[in-house]
Amino acid sequence: MKPLEGIRVLEFSTMITASFAAMILAEQGAEVIKVEPLELGDPMRYLGSMKGGFSALFANCNRGKRSLTLDIKSDVGREVIEKLAAETDVVLCNYRPGVMDGLGLGSEHLRSLNSRLIYVGISGFGTEGPQRGSPAYDSIIQAQTGFAAVQGQGKDEPEFMQSLLCDKVTAYTASQAVSTALYVRERSSQGQHIDLSMMDAGLYFLFPDGFMHHTLLDEDVDHSAPMSEVLYQMAPTTDGGITFSVATPAQQVGLVTAVDRLDLFGDPRFDSPEKIMENLDAFRAELRKGISSFPTEELLQRLSENDVPAARPLDYPEVLAHPQYQANDSVDQVSHSLLGSMHRVKPPARFGGERLEPASESPAHGQHTAEVLTDLGYSQAEIAALHPQL
Repeated sequence: MKPLEGIRVLEFSTMITASFAAMILAEQGAEVIKVEPLELGDPMRYLGSMKGGFSALFANCNRGKRSLTLDIKSDVGREVIEKLAAETDVVLCNYRPGVMDGLGLGSEHLRSLNSRLIYVGISGFGTEGPQRGSPAYDSIIQAQTGFAAVQGQGKDEPEFMQSLLCDKVTAYTASQAVSTALYVRERSSQGQHIDLSMMDAGLYFLFPDGFMHHTLLDEDVDHSAPMSEVLYQMAPTTDGGITFSVATPAQQVGLVTAVDRLDLFGDPRFDSPEKIMENLDAFRAELRKGISSFPTEELLQRLSENDVPAARPLDYPEVLAHPQYQANDSVDQVSHSLLGSMHRVKPPARFGGERLEPASESPAHGQHTAEVLTDLGYSQAEIAALHPQL
């Protein structure tokens, strides 16, 4: 039995935040009904690599769901949502603030129909302030939370993380908030409203290390090198390159030993951990001379023998074929009814030591409309009136 079996989630979303959050809950056993517009559905269906009418991105964010197509602006569409909400545990919505209220389907109204309902409103910037109603995309949030500044440290200009990072961070934050609200409901029998913005989620995620030099405000603060300068390094070898992280004196000794440069500790610039930090650039330059004299695999073996964390950067196929992922049973290959053969990453959390099997394949647009409406008690004639094509 999966942890969230018996929990129903109603999802109103475009793009990633609410979709990915709902999929996390679906992978843990929740029943998720994804409400999509009649015409095209979630626009994420049509972005990136595609086959069979929708994209790999959509497939990777929408496993385990039933797709219900509705005109929620219509009276009958609102009626369907009200009936669903009365039997639902969680509503996830990432429309702009005020949109659902304007449709007559806001948090207060839906929770008046079901006191146990947990309503999560995800927005780009929050429900107040000058950007309240502004559209939000991941690059905008990366720019305004400091991610681009962190990525651009030591370079001529800010840089973006080439991943929809803030979207996914917000999704993880939303799913964690839902779990907490479900726990509170177990004790109080009451649902609640939760607001979450991408901007807040991104800043909260980045802050511990990204803002450590902007945390302590007194004038006598000792600012040492940022973590990124200490832990994130790339060095060329004779046939490629490696990355390594040296965070402790023991690891410094291990690295110097592995590259046959124990003589560095006799240099007055490097004869203590404090002096190494004072002369970090020079220390690294000397180490690079040693590293560059070894082939990659031999160097990785030497570093492993000296307990120094190190790796060769992998390309995409190498990641998927890595023996550690195979040992962890992290990725498998399946056949999707519309997308054909595809790789599928499995949920990372193990419950009771067992990895959860991924939820069912992502749905086609409106695939489960008749099924959901039948479950709600609508007759075939009523369903046909709503959706003549069914």
